[in-house]
Amino acid sequence: MHLHYVAQKPLHGVKVTKQTKNKQTRKYSSIVVDGVERSPSRAMLRAVGFEDADFNKPQIGIASTWSMVTPCNMHINKLAEEAAKGANQAGGKAVIFNTITISDGISMGTEGMKYSLVSREVIADSIETVAGCEGFDGVVTIGGCDKNMPGCLIALARLNRPCVFVYGGTIMPGNYKNTKIDVVSVFEAVGQHAKHELNDQELKQVESTAIPGAGSCGGMYTANTMASAIEALGMSLPNSSAQNAISNDKKNDCIAAGKAVMNLVKQNILPKDIMTKKAFQNAITVLIALGGSTNAVLHLLAMAHAIGVKLSIDEFTRVGKKVPVLADLRPSGKYMMSELIEIGGIQPLMKMLLDKGLLHGDCLTVTGKTLAENLKNVKHYPKSQDIVHSFDDPIKKDSHLVILYGNLAPEGAVAKISGKEGLSFTGKARVFASEEKALEKILDGSVKKGDVIVIRYEGPQGGPGMREMLSPTSAIMGKGLGKDVALITDGRFSGGSHGFVVGHITPEAAVGGPLAFIKNGDQITIDAQKREINVALSKKELSLRKKKWVAPKPRYKRGVLAKYAAQVSSASLGAVTD
Repeated sequence: MHLHYVAQKPLHGVKVTKQTKNKQTRKYSSIVVDGVERSPSRAMLRAVGFEDADFNKPQIGIASTWSMVTPCNMHINKLAEEAAKGANQAGGKAVIFNTITISDGISMGTEGMKYSLVSREVIADSIETVAGCEGFDGVVTIGGCDKNMPGCLIALARLNRPCVFVYGGTIMPGNYKNTKIDVVSVFEAVGQHAKHELNDQELKQVESTAIPGAGSCGGMYTANTMASAIEALGMSLPNSSAQNAISNDKKNDCIAAGKAVMNLVKQNILPKDIMTKKAFQNAITVLIALGGSTNAVLHLLAMAHAIGVKLSIDEFTRVGKKVPVLADLRPSGKYMMSELIEIGGIQPLMKMLLDKGLLHGDCLTVTGKTLAENLKNVKHYPKSQDIVHSFDDPIKKDSHLVILYGNLAPEGAVAKISGKEGLSFTGKARVFASEEKALEKILDGSVKKGDVIVIRYEGPQGGPGMREMLSPTSAIMGKGLGKDVALITDGRFSGGSHGFVVGHITPEAAVGGPLAFIKNGDQITIDAQKREINVALSKKELSLRKKKWVAPKPRYKRGVLAKYAAQVSSASLGAVTD
């Protein structure tokens, strides 16, 4: 966004300081508050707490995603106050404002989940709108759930003003029969209940103990994945991604972020200086080493698009060939984010990757220093820990995020292959036109070993909104079919999903992608080593089926989902709307 600077007359009655004359640190706020003709603006701001001296300070917007909609964000209002405190202590004038959040965990498996990915765009648009309108010279954004984190970064990229992202922090584990559990445990318990391995009372105990308080879902699911990727990108302070939501460390992180953004304002360090192609490669490297969520593919592509960096889906393959999975974290592994925090978070892992030559150490970060400078004095993990493996003993020698192509996905698809479920799968298609219909047949036992569950018309346009398939994938795991069935879709997967799953299939079914032409019984092969996903049909047969295919009518004709469906791009491009 570009605002034209117009010289203003000094404000009568307010001391003219060197800072007033040098408006370099007040590039945007000076347009709003300086000069006699801006008196009405100052009058409005006096009502919200501005005093004479504040009009000569850089204004720092603090974008809070606080909401009682979800435990992920229920504490962020207090974190926003700490960030404001830091900005004010550093000589700025903080202004807190809010944006929305939704809860994937609550809406999962319902029609409401169609709004989830849409909320990323609403959040980005709203932060850009407020910051652009009010003339903030710098911005701190605080996100706690899956979509508000990339939403924050997309907005900051568009604004290209000095800024820092703060992660709201991870939740502590729940406890069931002396076992650490989280929200994914509840989803999987539903499948165990259907299999009669848990009774009603036991299911309620899991439900009642899984989520003990504030913070984002506790494994290396999408929230912790995105927080880690954003830290590796250089857009949050060191360790911001690896702090418990309710902790002094997180409070101090917010105060430090408020101070850091003032330093960036003074140095005129902008997102375009930090969010470079090499920085995105760093983010991809770290998320692979952590065994992160498939959603990161979608979000990093969208963030790169917003800042003007050409990032292809194939970059994940290029980076993934040389980066191993080192962290044994849920959902595919054993440990939770809180346990990674106890041994030092992701900074020692980044130091390992840097020393191995897998990170670009010269990338600038929001500290005003390079990544290598930030990591210089980081200590190694304790020798006794087994959460993060060495390069000699990786969880998987290359990436678990596998970009597949083939006659089912000419423009690409994203698979999450930990290796535990095998590297290839061939089975017969069981086709469903929605997530709900598939879940019903998984729970009632209709889905059998050897089936490839096909869930279509759930893409960005077709859903619309590209729902996550945590309910069916968790039901599969709960039913004990994790190694025996595969699930493919033009929708997405939660960071909590695991098993033999392929999502983001493009082109999606709703626009005439090959997924629309699959019939029950067709043989489908997924080969992670060849990076292919194919149906055993000739080009001629696929062509004949395409000619007979009739596009479904739009599910929504008005409102947010209709607007989104009309604007959104392919998942292979990040499902962006601008």
